[in-house]
Formats: sequence, structure tokens, C-alpha cells
Amino acid sequence: MKQVKPKKYLGQHFLRDLQIARQIVGLLSGHGGYRQVVEIGPGMGALTQFLVQNTTWEIHLAEIDREAVAYLAQKHFVPMERLHHLDFLSMNLANLSQGQPLALIGNLPYQISSPIFFKLLENRHIVSEMVCMVQKEVAERITAAPGNKTYGILSVLLQAFYHVRYEFTVDQKAFQPPPKVKSAVIVLQRNQVERLPCNEKKFFQTVKTAFNQRRKTLRNALKPLGVPSKITDWPWINLRAEQLSVEDFVALTTAIERVS
Repeated sequence: MKQVKPKKYLGQHFLRDLQIARQIVGLLSGHGGYRQVVEIGPGMGALTQFLVQNTTWEIHLAEIDREAVAYLAQKHFVPMERLHHLDFLSMNLANLSQGQPLALIGNLPYQISSPIFFKLLENRHIVSEMVCMVQKEVAERITAAPGNKTYGILSVLLQAFYHVRYEFTVDQKAFQPPPKVKSAVIVLQRNQVERLPCNEKKFFQTVKTAFNQRRKTLRNALKPLGVPSKITDWPWINLRAEQLSVEDFVALTTAIERVS
């Protein structure tokens, strides 16, 4: 039978450095006691071949590319019922997990990494750990601290519910074909916050609105939320969004609820 080799798709660059692949899989710690691991876009199985060596995990592969699916099926990495030919963004993680924690891992396609992180946030009650490789600037943004120019919406939202860690940088030469930018590996582990002490929907809205005009002070950036410009007693009102911590945004959300 002729072997099928998948093409580059959706901006994906396949990892060819197996030592780095082994390192990435080795970062899965079991945090939260999960047994299921979902690999996002396994491609030619660079990570998969190491994932399946841990027999205590039930590995699921979410792959959208038809040729990649055919290749993975030939390799028999997992039973066919755990090889999901679909877009990860459409995958129902709640049905898969059946209320139990699970982990995510993958070399994320550059242009859809942000939607994947928002899907992670939507499923934060079941995803206890995520290990992934992303574009270096995305990794820096997610792990940035307040006051950093790369600190933004994803920084705040992810750090509200996860401990985030920048692990290491990956050179372009580790991929086929080589991308134009460097990549980085990060780890996200669910923290102890079951619910924020504020309206979480309003919190998400406040963070996004504040950063939509990040060069403006919050007095002006928050006008779309109905915050009166005459307010003077909020400690954050003359600051910019990038200067606020997660805790500050929680307090700000509560204050906005009182006046709106």
C-alpha cells in the first residue's frame, strides 16, 4: 500500500526535530489527574509517537487535513474511533470528557492559535493542562506580566484561570518547511479559581473593551460600557489596560457593574 504523506495546510509547519517533540510531550505532567489527552493537528505524528508510549493515557487525535488523517490511520497510532477527522474548533470536548479532566497538546497552526485559546477558555472547567507550541510572539503575549507592551487580552483571560509558563524557544530549522518566525513552547495549568468573584461574562467584556483601545486611559476606553467619564475615585481610571493585573480587572468589573 502506497504511503500517504500530508501536505502543509492551514499555515501548519511540521515539526521534524524528534528531540524537541519528545521534550514537548515530556511537559505533560498529569496536572489535575486527567487520563484523556487530545492532540490538536497531529500532522505526521511527530508528537503522537511519543504520546502513545504512555499507556495510562487515552490519546485522541483531532486532524482536519484528509491526507494527514490517511497517513495517521496507516501508522495505527490510535484506534480509529479516537482519530477524529474534524476541525478542533468544532470538537465537543464536554462530550468527550464526560465530566472528567483532560489535557490538550499540539503544534498550533499560527493563524488559528487565538481561537484555540478561546476554546480552551470556554472549556476551562474540564481542560486541566495544555502544552503547546505557538509563534514566539504569541507565547510572549500569553505569558506577559502587567506593564509589558505585549500584555493583552489573552494574557489577562488565560492568566485568570491558568498558571502559564514559557518553557523554551524553537528555531525555524526544527520544522519542515521552515517558518519565517521562531516558535515557543508554553504550558498552561488550571489554577484553583473555580469562579471569579465577579460576573465572568462582564469580566471578559471589560477586558476586551479595555484593550480594544489600549493607548487610551480606561476613562476613555471604557465609554462603550457606559462608564461615566466623571468618575474620579477609581484607582485605575487614569491607567491604561496594560497596567492592570487580573485582580485589578476583577475589581474593575465589579465597579462597572455598580454604575452601569
